[in-house]
Amino acid sequence: MRKKKYEVTDIEQIEAIIKQAHVCRLALTDGIIPYIVPLNFGYKRGSLFFHSGHAGLKMEMLAKNPKVCFEMDIEHKMIKKDSPCSYSMKYKSVIGFGEARIIEDNARKKEALNCIMGRYFDGPLEYKEESFKRTAIIEVIIDTLTGKNAFSDD
Repeated sequence: MRKKKYEVTDIEQIEAIIKQAHVCRLALTDGIIPYIVPLNFGYKRGSLFFHSGHAGLKMEMLAKNPKVCFEMDIEHKMIKKDSPCSYSMKYKSVIGFGEARIIEDNARKKEALNCIMGRYFDGPLEYKEESFKRTAIIEVIIDTLTGKNAFSDD
């Protein structure tokens, strides 16, 4: 990170940002083109979870290259100054790298789906069998996490 004063290295602070984020952007490449997609997600230390259909560009790219990058951000605040080139943005973010894999085991798949849905849904987590079968679960095993707090110089 270029400006070390913004760097967050404490895992508890990084996880606080993750906990507040509503969307995670997953970046993929097949070696030719890049692709980024905003997704709902679940987090358990060391892993991110995403749900998907079994087909589509995201799944095709993951089959070709399971290495991914991801990003989430919160608390955006525009800082206006006297000239446009003086403007800045305050925010907190997490960027990481990892390797994706599809969860095949139904018990692990349900646990991961509960991790995702538990972030967004307050009721009981029950799934219709047909919907469950149609749902693929992507687990990203996290290699690195970097946090940023652009409010740290306030």
